[in-house]
Amino acid sequence: MARVFSQGEGKKLGLPGRESLEIISGEVGARSVTLRLATIPISQPGDNLRRPHQHWDFEECIYVLAGTGVTLAESGDFNLRPGDTILIPPGERHMTQNTGRVPLQLLCFFPVANISPGTEELGVPAGKKS
Repeated sequence: MARVFSQGEGKKLGLPGRESLEIISGEVGARSVTLRLATIPISQPGDNLRRPHQHWDFEECIYVLAGTGVTLAESGDFNLRPGDTILIPPGERHMTQNTGRVPLQLLCFFPVANISPGTEELGVPAGKKS
């Protein structure tokens, strides 16, 4: 059955360097998709930024809603602006940073209902991932 999810129903995640809201996942009944809204603030000296991470068995598709940034990946550095989409292949280490003067807002799509088992946060102790 179709269902509408409001942003207010999303689950807040405690990822460093960003506000991350999981709107759709297996926790709310999805069988094969996770959708997150991530907001990366303007960087300040001393900020706790997200470290590189990778998704072993699935892609990540990131759509830029607002702001500008750069995704640093093993295959290169990719500048992003509103309307851009970047596709990260399985297993490629990456991280996205805000390079602008306003918060960077991203929609992040994953073709699995639970990204935690297949995600490795580099430099983060086990049990603190995704």
